[in-house]
Amino acid sequence: MYYKLLKNISFFLMAFVTIAVSSCNNSGAGKGTGADSAKANVIKLGFIPLTDCASLVMAKELGYFEQEGVNVELSKEASWANIRDKVLNGELSGAHCLFSMPFSVYSGVGGKAGSTMKIAMIINNNGQAITLSNKFCDLVGNNETSKIASAVDKLNAAKQVQFAMTFPGGTHDAWLRTWLAATGVDVKKVGVKTIPPPQMVANMKVDNMDGFCVGEPWNGVAVKDGIGFTHIASQEIWKNHPEKALVLNEAFASANKDDVKKIMKAIIRASQWLDSLPNRKKAAEIISQQKYVNAPTEVTEARLMGINNVGCKFGEKKYTDDYMKFYDGGATNFPRKSYGIWFLAKYVEWGLLPTAPANYKEVADKIIMQDLYNEVIGEMKLSSPDDDMKPFKLTIENKVFDPNNVEAYIKK
Repeated sequence: MYYKLLKNISFFLMAFVTIAVSSCNNSGAGKGTGADSAKANVIKLGFIPLTDCASLVMAKELGYFEQEGVNVELSKEASWANIRDKVLNGELSGAHCLFSMPFSVYSGVGGKAGSTMKIAMIINNNGQAITLSNKFCDLVGNNETSKIASAVDKLNAAKQVQFAMTFPGGTHDAWLRTWLAATGVDVKKVGVKTIPPPQMVANMKVDNMDGFCVGEPWNGVAVKDGIGFTHIASQEIWKNHPEKALVLNEAFASANKDDVKKIMKAIIRASQWLDSLPNRKKAAEIISQQKYVNAPTEVTEARLMGINNVGCKFGEKKYTDDYMKFYDGGATNFPRKSYGIWFLAKYVEWGLLPTAPANYKEVADKIIMQDLYNEVIGEMKLSSPDDDMKPFKLTIENKVFDPNNVEAYIKK
């Protein structure tokens, strides 16, 4: 009996020690540091199935987010409107996003005026396109803008020509409207509708549109499916234009500066990796998967490499220095305020904004986190361009944009 009593006391003492040790080990739960902290705090970033989500995807797949100490979960979203709403309400901490969306939303063109989304960095240049249906095949040539107006008039006689873009005031809306202006087509004579990128090809197949502006790989898929041809690439409208950006929820950006910097560093590392062309084959294989873009790998890879099967009767076109870029020696990622001012100027020029902003640069200052970007690249010992707020010119336009004299540009 005495032996049994000792045995029971020993058992209870061991149990007590085990509980105490466990309690001590878990006393910091939820606070952790390093890898433990990363596991505890999931950061959700959204993306749309487009080739240019590659820097976020590869930062995840190559383990760069984890190496920088952040636990990022990527969320595939159905439309840019979904991205807008989820970033604004905090369901997403940030997203792969149209560079101009925060300006469109803040100004009221594409959302509730005054709603603020923050731009941390640009994540790619170039790589979008305007695809025309095969109705245009015998009426215009590849990149032949002079015949577009007469072709539209001819097709309008049967049924109003319909074009599509992806978000009001978004980059694709801007490239489409800029192209229409350059071709002499009155935008009021055609329909312009909003359709999510992955739905473009399906809508053209059932004759819901005659042309669309979207990112890759959907222009390439339209060619592969034999329903349209790539009339003009966006870099032929504006070489090395801003396209997508890392856009953040305002409260998240304010409260989580260290995590934002880690996310940016991981994306910059992925951008550098992507700009080594031999890596793009592997990138195409990964981003083409169903969980990401869900498109034919060969189409994604070709256009990532700057090789476009144009379609129709136009053969193949190669881009040597203006294909999709993700880093470009640091020139891509620098978030220029002058670019945001350009989009605002265009909203006024096109009549999307009835009243011009009182101060264009104040809006850009509010949205673009340029100081934070410079802090990040300073820590990475990288260089930053010094060309912000300097005049520039689009490839397709005959006028120069000076961000310090917006009214003169609009009047021209």
